[in-house]
Amino acid sequence: MTLAPERQAQTFDSLEPATGEVYASFPVHGAAEVAAAVARARAASGWWQGLGYAGRKDRLDGWKALIAKRLPELGEVVHRENGKPVGDAQLEAVLAVDHIAWAAKNARRVLGPRRVPSGLMMANQAATLEYQAFGVVGVIGPWNYPVFTPMGSIAYALAAGNTVVFKPSEYTPAVGKWLVDVFAEVVPDHDVLQLITGLGETGAALCRAGVDKIAFTGSARTGKKVMAACAENLIPVLMECGGKDSMIVDDDANLDAAADAALWGGMSNAGQTCIGIERVYATEKAYDGFLAKLTEKARKVEPGVSYGHITMPSQVDIIRTHIADALARGGTAVTGGDIDGTLVQPTVLTGVPEDSLAVQEETFGPTITVTRVKDADEAIALTNATSYGLAGSVFSKRRGVEIARQLRSGMTSVNSVLAFAGVPGLPFGGSGDSGFGRIHGDDGLREFTRAKAITRQRFALPLPLMSFERTAKTDRLLVKAIRLLHGRG
Repeated sequence: MTLAPERQAQTFDSLEPATGEVYASFPVHGAAEVAAAVARARAASGWWQGLGYAGRKDRLDGWKALIAKRLPELGEVVHRENGKPVGDAQLEAVLAVDHIAWAAKNARRVLGPRRVPSGLMMANQAATLEYQAFGVVGVIGPWNYPVFTPMGSIAYALAAGNTVVFKPSEYTPAVGKWLVDVFAEVVPDHDVLQLITGLGETGAALCRAGVDKIAFTGSARTGKKVMAACAENLIPVLMECGGKDSMIVDDDANLDAAADAALWGGMSNAGQTCIGIERVYATEKAYDGFLAKLTEKARKVEPGVSYGHITMPSQVDIIRTHIADALARGGTAVTGGDIDGTLVQPTVLTGVPEDSLAVQEETFGPTITVTRVKDADEAIALTNATSYGLAGSVFSKRRGVEIARQLRSGMTSVNSVLAFAGVPGLPFGGSGDSGFGRIHGDDGLREFTRAKAITRQRFALPLPLMSFERTAKTDRLLVKAIRLLHGRG
């Protein structure tokens, strides 16, 4: 349900990136209102958990069916509030629908009770493992993929049996409201999924409002603030932060496919993709051909048509600074480099030093650095020489998987780009400044649960081990048995 505060003295506006005009206004929910939403979610959690996996699946299937039927409507909301083309907005929503379906279908298999071998020493115990819902999960979502990314937490948390309080980014609150309102059509009488809106203070209030876990997507800098707020009450967190992902183009790569993938991975959504390609390392043999093909393709990409405006105006200054730093330090813009308001030309940079801003820091714009390397081993070393560890891509006919395994990242696509995000059964997440924890897949379902171990004694042992009645003879027999079992290494 959408939160309806008793007082709405303070509001903020959501703007259309393409025009700068107000799209909608929303209340800034304060600490008391956020706490009230969490209390309602707590009251609804017993009902939601009581539905069981089958009952929750029915309702989640109903939700994804409504989203699927209304894709054009949702696509228009995302387009106007986020700025991406309608087709890209619909593609994002399609992926989200697939994840709802997967989480609902697989929750019982992944989380339900299962027998665990007890081992010889505890043969009299029947051991079981199950995963129990936390209770109430707070989700703080991003603006760049306002449907797909938060759904990786929301759908999996709901399927696991949690209720959710969702704070979308202040740049895309209308998208969040649309999703929550459609869910309320399926579950109208219980506060299973609620919306709160506001700025950073509202997110901080959610961290302190008594939730059982926070799932955050955003920058590493903001993520550290979220962690600090959660640490006050030892609230566990899931951190999905930024990236500085690379593509490695090996000697035997299909250069046409690599150039096409690099362009999409780096420029789609105006480069505002945490798993997007911001760096390319091409070997001596592949470099010239790859760069020529990438440059040719990039010159056909039209900002404002192929991709939209930069959603967050302050990001434009970061993009401009990174391009200027690269050029000032000897780099060349073989295409692009210009910025018109919030439209950034597709920019391919070469000759950029490895310690420059455009290589080391997340640009989050339609820019790619292309660097010549001796071989794939050098490309691997340079790829890993960053504080981020989120995702990446490798193009190689012979060594693709071998190279992928050596990259310090949570996900890597071989001979494609971003493909892992579309596979619901694969976990999604990174390390280092890219965060920790996983959404999607079996790991994503377990992320929103507590492991619960249960043993049940089936019969009493003839020699009691955990008892003050244990004798010296029992101790001698125990030592002898362990030596026989494990002393032959």
